This record gives sequence, structure tokens and C-alpha cells, in this order.
Amino acid sequence: MNDDDRAVLFIRLLAEHERRLAAYVMTFVSSASDADDILQETKIWLWRSFDQFERGTNFGAWARQAAFYRIQQFIRKRGTEGKRFVFSDTCLEQLADAFEKNVESREERVERLSDCVSRLSPKHRQILTLRYGEELAVDEIAGRINRTVAATYRVLSRVRLSLRDCVLGGGEDFVTTSEVAQ
Repeated sequence: MNDDDRAVLFIRLLAEHERRLAAYVMTFVSSASDADDILQETKIWLWRSFDQFERGTNFGAWARQAAFYRIQQFIRKRGTEGKRFVFSDTCLEQLADAFEKNVESREERVERLSDCVSRLSPKHRQILTLRYGEELAVDEIAGRINRTVAATYRVLSRVRLSLRDCVLGGGEDFVTTSEVAQ
């Protein structure tokens, strides 16, 4: 594999797993700044060590293992500086194992959520995009869609409940939000 193909493969795999890797790091490190530092160090290590990655194996698991070592180093360093309460390596390993056991179920829920969102009416998808994609406040959304703030809260609440029921129910018998009261 030439260097260009290697870089493209790495970028594709990293992009595919980046959000889950960030969630993994945030499981152990509550500070966004510290998590960003750990993620950067992990990504640099992953790139430098990409020749060691065996194609066809689980890139996400490999990346999380690399992040785990950086998390351990970070926590040990913080402990020796006396800045934070430090979990033992055994405790960290148990947390990592618990995270790994739930990866597939989280991925399935994300896929179901995507499917459920795709079934929403265009108007309700727009409201979700404004709220969670653009991170607008409800009063800003109400102004954009020409509704009252109270009505916008009600629609958002009903859409979220509908999505929750859809995801938890596996997507079967999904009541589209066009059927949800406006």
C-alpha cells in the first residue's frame, strides 16, 4: 500500500470512529480540555503506529486501547501532582471493559435513531436540526418557525418522546411525528 492509500485509509477509519473515541475518553476524563489533549495524543500515536494496525480487524477497539494507555498516563500524572482523586488501574480496566461490552448496543441505538429521524416529517427534522445541529435556543427556533415558545417546547418534547419510543422499540410501530399533535 502506497503512502497516499495508507493516509486515505487512516483518515477514513479515524473519521468513522472519532465520535465514539471521544465519548470513550470523556468516560474517564471530565474536562473537555484534558479530553481534547488525550485525543490529540492518541491520534498522533495512531497515525505513527498505523503500520502496526492489522487491516480487517476492529480499528475502533485498537484506537480505544491506544486511548486507554494515554488516559492511564494522564490519571497517574494527575494523581502524582495531587490534583485529583485517582482510580486504580484495576478500576480503570473495569470501566474500559464495561465500555467495550456496550459498544455494539450503542451503535445499534445510533443506527435506529438515524432511521427514526429519517421517518420524521421535514418540519420536525428541521426543528431537531435547529435545536441540536445548530444549537439554537427554543425561543430562537420559535421565531424561525413562526410559533410560540410554548408550542415549540411542546413539539420538541413530543418529537423526542416519539424518537425515544422508536429507538427503544427497535423502530417497529413507529408513530411518525406527522401523527404527533402539532
